[in-house]
Amino acid sequence: MSDNSVKKIVFLTGTRADFGKLKSLINITQNSSNYEVHVFATGMHMNSKYGRTVDEIYKAGFSNIYCYINHDTIENMDRTLAKTIDGFSHYIAEIQPDLIIVHGDRVEALAGAIVGSINNTLVAHIEGGEISGTIDELIRHAVSKMSHVHFVANDIAKKRLVQLGELESSIFVIGSPDLDLMDPKKLPSLALVKDYYGIDFENYAIAMFHPVTTEYSSIIEYAKHFRQALVESGKNYLVIYPNNDLGSIEIIHEYSALENNACFKVYPSLRFEYFLTLLKNADFIIGNSSAGVREAPFYNVPVVDVGTRQSNRSSSELIVNTGYSVQEILSGIDKVLGMPTETMGEEEHEFGSGNSDVKFKQILDSKLVWQINCQKQFQELTNEKD
Repeated sequence: MSDNSVKKIVFLTGTRADFGKLKSLINITQNSSNYEVHVFATGMHMNSKYGRTVDEIYKAGFSNIYCYINHDTIENMDRTLAKTIDGFSHYIAEIQPDLIIVHGDRVEALAGAIVGSINNTLVAHIEGGEISGTIDELIRHAVSKMSHVHFVANDIAKKRLVQLGELESSIFVIGSPDLDLMDPKKLPSLALVKDYYGIDFENYAIAMFHPVTTEYSSIIEYAKHFRQALVESGKNYLVIYPNNDLGSIEIIHEYSALENNACFKVYPSLRFEYFLTLLKNADFIIGNSSAGVREAPFYNVPVVDVGTRQSNRSSSELIVNTGYSVQEILSGIDKVLGMPTETMGEEEHEFGSGNSDVKFKQILDSKLVWQINCQKQFQELTNEKD
């Protein structure tokens, strides 16, 4: 760690989703004279097929953005990991940061944690200690073990990290940072967003279906059933492309059958704040996106959660879990449409209250983070019987 009072921080982002989680944290530190902030943009951000979302990073007004193309073929996530490690390693050697910040469970985050830990540079992991139903969970826990500092969403996540042997003194509960951007007063109007994206639906739902890499052999069947259920429901949908994991090509191919259906509008990506406005005003959200367990309950929007990808990630009563068959999905849609929305009050949100950025900066401004040792120690769980 440098001896200068100004700390140099690098945020690594590889997808539109993790950028939404990191955006408020980047903003609050970049606006502080205590930090020199850099952004390493890679992964889906650099892929025009998925909307080339690095443009959104530039539009956010951030400085010191470095773009790196890391994608190999989707079938080779291990090669993408290796290429990201190589590119990020060269970048870190030049930047010499005091802290690397990664988010979640993508291979880009794992690459950042590996590079930082091997080079004795502090690594902070955002939203470790979570569970999911795919290989993402393995990657998330691996990132946590390669990280020195943990900013988690809630006490449950903190407990899981302690179970993994992480020191309690290195774990800070700040909530989920994407909620920082969700204040309706700060969002663009629905009319503006509809005009921007050419949406003429009065009422609509949002559909986001990602591949589950550990269930790849069934992805064509799952995608077909998902598309058929949406069509048979007779509702209007805003369909957003999946992330670029193994299986996304098959899902996108299935969406091509919707091209001439007036009930559907399909987008590679949406600007995050614009997406939030659309979500807040949606009848429901359907698929298996984390937006269904984080953002949707915040706005009291019902959720049809399909399959295993978000298993056990939320206890919200707004979420209806279904299997992958057409009939199960249609039944889930019927259930959310039958929810008594007039009685839906603001439920206590389990992922914070929208001030993660303030908590994050307060911790960075203290000496707590900077005194954490790069030489990690394993914390043994105490046996209450001893």
